[in-house]
Amino acid sequence: MTASWKRTHTCGELRAAHAGRTVVLNGWVQARRDHGGIYFLDLRDRYGVTQIVLSQAVLGDTKLGPEYVLSVRGKVSVREGSNVNRERPTGEVEVLVEHVEVLSASPVPPFPIEEQLDTALDTRLRYRYLDLRRGNLQRNLIHRSRFIQSMRRAFEREGFLDIETPILTKATPEGARDYLVPSRVHPGEFYALPQSPQIFKQILMVAGYDKYFQVARCFRDEDLRADRQPEFTQLDMEMSFVDEEDIFGVWERVMQATMREACGVEIAVPFPRMSWDESMERFGVDKPDLRFGLELVDAKAWAETCEFQVFRNALASGGRVMGIVVPAVHALSRKDVTGLEEHAKGVGAKGLAWWKAEKSGGAGPLAKFCAAPGAAESLMKLMGASDGDTILFVADREAIVRKVLGDLRNQLGRKFGLAKAGEWRFTWVTSFPMFEWDEDSKRWFSAHHPFTAPVDWTLGGPSPDLGKLSSRAYDLVLNGWELGSGSVRIHRADVQQRIFEILGIGPEERQRKFGFLLEALSFGAPPHAGFALGLDRTSALTLGLDNIREVIAFPKTASATDLMCGAPSIVAPEQLAEVHIRTVTEPDPKP
Repeated sequence: MTASWKRTHTCGELRAAHAGRTVVLNGWVQARRDHGGIYFLDLRDRYGVTQIVLSQAVLGDTKLGPEYVLSVRGKVSVREGSNVNRERPTGEVEVLVEHVEVLSASPVPPFPIEEQLDTALDTRLRYRYLDLRRGNLQRNLIHRSRFIQSMRRAFEREGFLDIETPILTKATPEGARDYLVPSRVHPGEFYALPQSPQIFKQILMVAGYDKYFQVARCFRDEDLRADRQPEFTQLDMEMSFVDEEDIFGVWERVMQATMREACGVEIAVPFPRMSWDESMERFGVDKPDLRFGLELVDAKAWAETCEFQVFRNALASGGRVMGIVVPAVHALSRKDVTGLEEHAKGVGAKGLAWWKAEKSGGAGPLAKFCAAPGAAESLMKLMGASDGDTILFVADREAIVRKVLGDLRNQLGRKFGLAKAGEWRFTWVTSFPMFEWDEDSKRWFSAHHPFTAPVDWTLGGPSPDLGKLSSRAYDLVLNGWELGSGSVRIHRADVQQRIFEILGIGPEERQRKFGFLLEALSFGAPPHAGFALGLDRTSALTLGLDNIREVIAFPKTASATDLMCGAPSIVAPEQLAEVHIRTVTEPDPKP
């Protein structure tokens, strides 16, 4: 038997064509207005809002409040003239209620359920189930769902198989810290939650499943930022008998189809490609925002002939002198320049030199070095500057120069609104460094991960300069954000062994942690490559959001805490004993 309160329509469905019909709506009370014994209520569900009209006779002694859950039965009536709410899809109708039933009562919420909300984030996360009722968050999650489903369908059309890989797996020595799970049946031993499905998807290639994908949950115990969470979701894929261009082609088709279907946006393919070296030289970062210029310019040719000792000393010590030309149309005041200088120092620069370009000598601290005949004109020609432009210079080690100017470029782009909203500029950044030297631990680390193939499979011969080796790693970048990373993998066991040696992973540790992978590679591994795209970040970007928290149903705080359910939390001593764990320190109980 069907319950009398079950809805016949949603709160976003009714239109003038439904006039005269008897309907049942279910939803939450969003607003209530008393007009002398006649009550006008806005009833809300995730599909929309419908105005309902209640008489005192129908309401009787029933008490109503905000966020009460109601079932109402009544007739659809057309609203006339000025009574029509043209800002609401259901605004041309209302429901004249004949029967109302309270399905659930509610205390007064700690904040109003409305889109423009000025409430502390901690309060929103503490009552996330209320926060999620707000229309903007609901639209975000609906978009995320449609985006992921569109991407799934695109991969299926490409012939990929959706295959799950384990969540309980083996701890790895590289990358971020693992989340560990103690084993009850194997005392003193631990599983790790996967940072990515990397090893398993490579083994699937060895097993002959040449086109794999999955929507994968990943876990990394690392410091959080606006675009990071301790657990996140990625669209992970791998292919056999391919190189970089095959991966690029698949993703370009998938992204084109997904953006068209989920966002109603047409994007141009193929995406441009640039090497890591080119990206760093032109933009100072490995995730360039191509929506605006302000590219870095090498000022060495002028700096080595000028009398400014700071520039000459930087070059003499093997450093760089580079600058950014800010067009005169984007005027910088002295106060602006001072602020940029302080910001540059905060990022790592010793200072920020500047010059307002004029063929007659210009203005600013560098003007006296541009006073000689032809000096100003020479510098303007080198930098591509015109009269009235402001040029910002940094002189230091190459890494510092690039980092500081890359950061200033992005800051100036935001300040002057140079990045046009609604413009989608994808690019592939390729050929990342193979290794990075860590000064603290005095050892090499993989710039990507230890399973990434080198451009030179000989690894530079018997005496390589490891800092100059390039890898076959690549990132997909959109509007200055890294969407995901991938690489051609090492499919030869001997090369993989050599990489482990370079990284200081000895034979015993190698066998203990990666023995199964090395064994699998020895049984006929095909050349293979793959990529993983962060779905949280990509969903947020396609909505114009700068924080992935707004597209995650139950996110953590910046301290990796779930304020709603109080995780992480203390567990009972008996539960610890079951998994053979004793804590080093007693944690403070949380309220």
